[in-house]
Amino acid sequence: MKKIRIRLVRSPIGSKPACRSTVTALGLRRLGAATELEATPAVLGMVRVVAHLVEVQEVQG
Repeated sequence: MKKIRIRLVRSPIGSKPACRSTVTALGLRRLGAATELEATPAVLGMVRVVAHLVEVQEVQG
């Protein structure tokens, strides 16, 4: 399965609590933090919810 790298580029402070908890569930704690996850439908749905806060890249390999 493909892997994606998710990086937090905007602060979730002014966002709704659901968006803040989604960012935390993705494993992102502070600005600039990045995590690599499998591109499952659940993870892609979470990324879609917080797309205005994160940057997504496809990982080779």
